[in-house]
Amino acid sequence: MAASASALKTFRSKLLPIEKYSFLRHLQSAEPLTLYRVLAANAMECLPFVYTPTVGEACEKYHVLPATKTSFGLFINKGDVGKVGAKLRKFIEEKDKEDVKVAVVTDGERILGLGDLGANGMGICEGKSMLYTVFGGVDPRKVMSVCIDVGTENEALRAHEEYRGLRENRIRGEMYDELVDEFMREMRMQKPSCLIQFEDFGNANAFRVLENHRRVQPCFNDDIQGTACVTLAALEAALREQKKALKDITVLFYGAGEAGVGIGELVVRALEKSGGLSHEEAKRRCFFMDSKGLVVKSRLHELQPHKIPFAHEYEPVKDLKTAITKLKPTALIGVSTIHNAFDKEVIETMSALNERPIIFPLSNPTSKAECTFEDAMKYSNDKVIFASGSPFPSVVRREDGVEIFPAQANNAYVFPAVGLASVVADCKEITDDHFLVAAETLASLASNDDIDRGYLFPDFTEIEDVTAKIAANVIEKMTKDGTGRMTQEELSEAKRDGFESFTRKRMWKPPPEVSHARL
Repeated sequence: MAASASALKTFRSKLLPIEKYSFLRHLQSAEPLTLYRVLAANAMECLPFVYTPTVGEACEKYHVLPATKTSFGLFINKGDVGKVGAKLRKFIEEKDKEDVKVAVVTDGERILGLGDLGANGMGICEGKSMLYTVFGGVDPRKVMSVCIDVGTENEALRAHEEYRGLRENRIRGEMYDELVDEFMREMRMQKPSCLIQFEDFGNANAFRVLENHRRVQPCFNDDIQGTACVTLAALEAALREQKKALKDITVLFYGAGEAGVGIGELVVRALEKSGGLSHEEAKRRCFFMDSKGLVVKSRLHELQPHKIPFAHEYEPVKDLKTAITKLKPTALIGVSTIHNAFDKEVIETMSALNERPIIFPLSNPTSKAECTFEDAMKYSNDKVIFASGSPFPSVVRREDGVEIFPAQANNAYVFPAVGLASVVADCKEITDDHFLVAAETLASLASNDDIDRGYLFPDFTEIEDVTAKIAANVIEKMTKDGTGRMTQEELSEAKRDGFESFTRKRMWKPPPEVSHARL
């Protein structure tokens, strides 16, 4: 039996999700090419055990899982101040990362909806690094994972004898910025073309870190921009099925953290670019609720900086149902990590206002989702247009017995493609317009018949085609806006053969299975 077939058989024999995750991690160490063959050929089946929802449990248990005792990534902590460059050079040399093009970086403060997991956040970076190869076609030797370990407020982790991170409270302020800035500076000096993907930083740092660095080197925050991109694509697909334009909608966000505000900012950008609205008009289409109620101007004194642009002149509203009744939103987006926040009354209220209510419970993992697909279908009389952060089982539509499948607004549709585009185009800056192109492309790939069955996005079995199409359009945008730095020879080839063909030729695949050769 071929190695990949044998590995897949073993993978399928594992009963628990965390066992499947651990087996894939073991395979990554023992037979990496076999791992990538298995994942590439069985993307839909394996994705939940590489990333959400299983990666959440894996990060919680990272310090005690045998398969994670040997990390694939680089840990940097406050003791490395002044020595980050030397540590980075040593890692690159030892791990054969001389041509590294993508680095997935976390500080572990806000892992999915699970909160502060400190150094255990490395599991998130390692999972996404793997997806860059499987979905994005980036050579695994050109991808690295980094955890900037600045401590954790998680007392249980700090007290656990097997925890491998700093056993102290998080450093903040000037010391935190000094460490992050040194790492980013060293990456610019040693690997100036390397894309940095910020992952699961807390609200207190995420927006500031992104703004400090996004215009001096290629970087983006996946929780802010990647989530925004896939959600905007879901909105555009849902509206197309209803023959509505984006400019016709009002969106209510339940939750006002980095994910929600990131979505809001990209929706505003899309409304300005395609809807012809002014910036202020576009912002008025996006309302936010946090733990204290509707984000309004009378609360400016207590709002965090990232919420202030969306603080509208409006009366205070404390509860979600009342906010829906007053604002009459077209779409309700959950980014709160509050399980079952979208209850029967909320879903029924949305359904009374909209023939096809758009309801997206995006919080991860599944235990944090604002509602299930089953409840959304039941309480909307099967009319909901649904997308979630974590996967849910299908539901049979009562009217005609047709099986309806819930769309998963998974960032894996977006970040590998944008990363691939950055690598191929040698991009010097990732802009919001690049994510607009990615969203428009992704939204265009589902037909109206697909959407009627719940598919706002193509199946993950088609992820290679999805990545190639998104990356190609983003690369073309990069060449037009001056952020790409392709050679004249490359640009001529792309124009001659088409950007999609040009992109596909540069997507890495594991070699044919003729031996157990290692990377």
